[in-house]
Amino acid sequence: MDDHVIWMRAALEEARLAAEAGDIPVGAVAVYQGHIIGRGRNRKEVDQDPTAHAEIMALREAAQALRSWRLIDVTLYCTLEPCAMCAGAMVQARLSRLIWATDDPKAGAGGSIMDLLQHPQLNHVVIVESGILAEEAQQQLKDFFAGLRAQGKK
Repeated sequence: MDDHVIWMRAALEEARLAAEAGDIPVGAVAVYQGHIIGRGRNRKEVDQDPTAHAEIMALREAAQALRSWRLIDVTLYCTLEPCAMCAGAMVQARLSRLIWATDDPKAGAGGSIMDLLQHPQLNHVVIVESGILAEEAQQQLKDFFAGLRAQGKK
C-alpha cells in the first residue's frame, strides 16, 4: 500500500474521532522520517477554542516532538484543504510538505479561494499535493452534516 494512503488513513481516523466528539470531522497527522510525530483533530466545540483546528493541533505536537518550531522535512497529511489560519501556521512553521484529501471551496487557502501555501511574497513555500482518499474524506463530511441536519442543527 502507498505510504500516502497509510498516512491519510491515520488522518481519517483522527477525523472520525472529531466527529464522535461533535466536531467537524477533520483530522491531521504530521510525519517525519516515516513516523507520526503529531496528531490532530478538530476540537473547536470540545475546547471552545477557535484555533483548535486539526492542523494546528498536529503542528503543535510535531514541534514538541522535534523540540523546534521549524518543521523542516515534515509532511502534514490532512483530510481537508487548510483554512487561512492553518495555511499561515504551516508557512510560519516552515512545513516542507502538505498533502490533503479534499478541497474546501468555501475556506480553502491552498488554492481553492486563495493560495497562502505557495504565495510568492511569503518567506516560505509549502509543497502541496491533494486528492489522496478524497472520496472518503468527502463522505465523512457529508455524513456529519447530514446527521446535524437530521437533528435540526445548523
